[in-house]
Amino acid sequence: MSVAINPLELAFRRPFTSEVAQILKITNPNNQPVAFKVKTTAPKQYCVRPNSGRIEPGATVDVSVLLQAMKQEPPLDVKCRDKFLVQSCIITSDKEFSPVQQIWETVQKADIQEKKIRVAWLPPIEELRPFSTPSRRDTTNGTETPDIAAPAYTPAPPAYETTLDETPSVPIKQEPVETTSFISTVPPAPTQQSAAIDSSQATIDELRQQLSQAEETIAQLKRDMDSGLRQRKVAFSAEKEEKSEKVSQAAAELAQVSRRGTEGVPVPIAALLCLASFLLAYFLF
Repeated sequence: MSVAINPLELAFRRPFTSEVAQILKITNPNNQPVAFKVKTTAPKQYCVRPNSGRIEPGATVDVSVLLQAMKQEPPLDVKCRDKFLVQSCIITSDKEFSPVQQIWETVQKADIQEKKIRVAWLPPIEELRPFSTPSRRDTTNGTETPDIAAPAYTPAPPAYETTLDETPSVPIKQEPVETTSFISTVPPAPTQQSAAIDSSQATIDELRQQLSQAEETIAQLKRDMDSGLRQRKVAFSAEKEEKSEKVSQAAAELAQVSRRGTEGVPVPIAALLCLASFLLAYFLF
């Protein structure tokens, strides 16, 4: 006997730009343990955990089927052609302690039971009301006959593949979050960013003030240096002129004295003085 599966169709509701999860329940109604395996026609699109395992008699295993997030939302008129296949086989007493992978390698094809599961893509909850249509009335007997929706996809011979093991095993449940909207009369407090901007602006103003003061100090020093240099130049030039005048005065006086010395003593007297000094030196020394 095969296992019992609930539900027989996995319905994933839009939007598909985020991950959508569904739970598949597999029950073993047999008196012997059962090995199961889950395959899909789109292994890169879905994540199944666990995708294989063992179910004890009368036990139920919850299998998480996760639809991976799509980069772009598919159109509403696109029909889903994905399918799942659940395979199961009885674990006999000689394989009681064998791993599940080894059991599937040695089991005969005739002993494998298979059940197919369809996949449906449902519209978002907001779009259910506008697209809902009233039931049609049968004019023959006056009774209302509900509309029968068209099949979600066209059945085709699928090629089932085992899903990858690298995908996460925990389904993501999207729970509604209650939000409360209110109008606050209290003005928002300044953020840390605005406070940092104000402090930086004050620092810039202080730096600008200090820079202007430094520029004024430098200009004053330049003016003082220029005035000191001018005064030094004037004093040096005056001193130089005074010295030159003194030198010229001394030279004139010396020339005048020399002229007086040469002009005031006659030549004969000078010759007698020289002779007297020579004789004195000769007799004394």
